[in-house]
Amino acid sequence: MRMSRLIACLGVSLGAVWAPPARADDAPKRGGTLTYMIPADGGPSLDGHRETTFAVLHATAPFYSVLVRINPDNPASTTDFVCDLCTEMPAPTDQGLTYTFKIREGVKFHDGTPLTAHDVATSWRKIVSPPKGVASARENNVVMVDKIEDPDDTTVIFRLKFATLSFMPALADPYSFIYSKKILDQDMHWYEKNIMGSGPFKFESYDIGQSVKGVRNPDYYHKGQPYLDGFTAIFAPKQAVRIDAIRADRAAMEFRGLPPSTRDQLVKELGDKITVQESDWNCGNVLTPNHKKKPFDDVRVRKALFLAIDQWRGAAALQKIANVRTVGGIVFPSSPLAATKEELQQLPGYWPDIEKSRAEARRLLKEAGQENLSFEMLNRNVDQPYVIVGTWLVDEFSKIGVKVTQKIVPTGPWLEAMRAGDFTVALEANCQNMVNPVADTGRYLPHELYSENFAYHDDPVQAALYDKMLHETDVAKARVLMREYERQTIDVGAHQLMVTWWYRILPIRSYVKGWKISPSHYLNQDLANIWLDK
Repeated sequence: MRMSRLIACLGVSLGAVWAPPARADDAPKRGGTLTYMIPADGGPSLDGHRETTFAVLHATAPFYSVLVRINPDNPASTTDFVCDLCTEMPAPTDQGLTYTFKIREGVKFHDGTPLTAHDVATSWRKIVSPPKGVASARENNVVMVDKIEDPDDTTVIFRLKFATLSFMPALADPYSFIYSKKILDQDMHWYEKNIMGSGPFKFESYDIGQSVKGVRNPDYYHKGQPYLDGFTAIFAPKQAVRIDAIRADRAAMEFRGLPPSTRDQLVKELGDKITVQESDWNCGNVLTPNHKKKPFDDVRVRKALFLAIDQWRGAAALQKIANVRTVGGIVFPSSPLAATKEELQQLPGYWPDIEKSRAEARRLLKEAGQENLSFEMLNRNVDQPYVIVGTWLVDEFSKIGVKVTQKIVPTGPWLEAMRAGDFTVALEANCQNMVNPVADTGRYLPHELYSENFAYHDDPVQAALYDKMLHETDVAKARVLMREYERQTIDVGAHQLMVTWWYRILPIRSYVKGWKISPSHYLNQDLANIWLDK
């Protein structure tokens, strides 16, 4: 009961819809093909367990099932977990250390083979403890899992090392696709280049960097779904291309987010042919200096970069042209574990007196012998908001005499360069699927503990603080620990800096029904609940 109360306390209700109220006769209609845009040019692979970019999820989620998910009819909730492949949500036993799931019977993979508990368990073992040479992007989120058992075809048991509030949100991760045990036993890398799941849509085609197509799965286990005959997802990293497609009705929407100016323009042009859904966004850019590259192995140089940035004025200006809005630390600003404005203003990158902050930045650079610092900043070729925020940062750095050029590359090379450590400073992002404050900040841990952290730093104090938070079940105590962890990350170690939190704005063709926005562009992406009113 104590854990249930705390989960409810940590819940954050988010999301707003600008649309006419639903009519009583808005019963779902079957048929039609949804065309939507993906604001990227693809991803390094097709394996959801391996990748972190939304480009992979938006292209592949409709083909797969998961064990547990956030309720697709209530995706703004942070605690409304429901079964997908399981039959009912289990109550934990053994003082919160054991979760036993019963798996639906009669589910089939798209190749006709039955899906059983053994497929679920094998997929989750790949996520929790991948074999050598196999990457798991969210391995750190499930460190509480001790072992996974599948004693028969319909039972999966998760045994935990310690009770924690972070387990269920981690289990509901939308990237946790259930793969075929038979295929994984033959080749753990097969899903990096191939698609075969048990979700609402069957794979039809994939034109690399161009489009993905799916058709309705007639054997889908959620009765009556999906409503669509199929979907076509078109990769388009350029915002202008995506806007033109929505304007001309060559596409109905995108699922990531567009700037306020685009919303206003489309509403002005299309009137009631467009509805708009909006939400705070559990996502923000992260400035990441590579600690393995000189001179960024010097904490003074890293801190100088942070001190150069005027986030308070910057966010106010950027929100007029980009899908960003809120200044915050490493915790989602609406969370009870987030820093207050007064607490933030004690940290480099958030000082209220920007002239004092930049004077200190110049002093640190001089002390480090880097008065004429220049470097190349790696960035992703996604306009909103990577390129816009990156361009703003270049100007901010110039105000302390630092010359920066941007290396803007497609998603694949961007990730590959960071994974190889082949960069000096990168602009990346911390985008999480659910508001799970402790687990969400796990991505700031050293690379050896969180493989997708590309600062490549060492910090045993930071790691110890995170471990304490992960085991803490008292909100007040967890908040104190979070402030220490945040200070260690941003100030003491100057490892990484959160640079403005995003705001999600989705103009959607008004004939698209059944889908609801969430504070994450990762949730509610299997398309099973969407129908077209035309």
